[in-house]
Amino acid sequence: MPQADLDPDIELLPRVARGEGAAVREMVARKLPRLLALAQRMLGDRGEAEDVAQEAFVRIWQHAAKWEAGQARFDTWLHRVALNLCYDRLRGRREHPSDELPETEDPAPLPDGRLEARQAKARMDAALAALPSRQREALVLQYYQDLSNNDTAALMGISVEALESLLVRARRNLRAQLQPGAQQGTTKEHA
Repeated sequence: MPQADLDPDIELLPRVARGEGAAVREMVARKLPRLLALAQRMLGDRGEAEDVAQEAFVRIWQHAAKWEAGQARFDTWLHRVALNLCYDRLRGRREHPSDELPETEDPAPLPDGRLEARQAKARMDAALAALPSRQREALVLQYYQDLSNNDTAALMGISVEALESLLVRARRNLRAQLQPGAQQGTTKEHA
């Protein structure tokens, strides 16, 4: 089986390492949307998600020349880098509380459908944020990043069976958070 079948990025990495503009643009086009989505879901902040994606690309350029095929898929490594960067930022939030008020959204009325969609997204984001970090990580990787059970379990450093158990607890907690009258920010089960 050719290396490209195992890891679709393996042929692009040496070109990125050489600084080929077309290869760098292709890598950004391939990876940026998923990195932004992952970081946005984990952090709940678009600006921080963009910073995480930028830091992840710096790591790509630093490691592209040294990448050894066969140890892990490049995409798995990149997701782990992005998750670690997200966790660094989440730890920093706990250590440095901010007195700044968040920016307010535009108060202009929205059409009903868009308003309902925005409210549903906000409820989902709040419910995800209230989950224990390992449960949130499992859900984000599985459902928002479309990773398989095997890839998600490998990325998280757990067995597939442990992942499935974690997902059951995460979905149960998420449903509880999304029920009418549920208090956001409280979960019954931890990681």
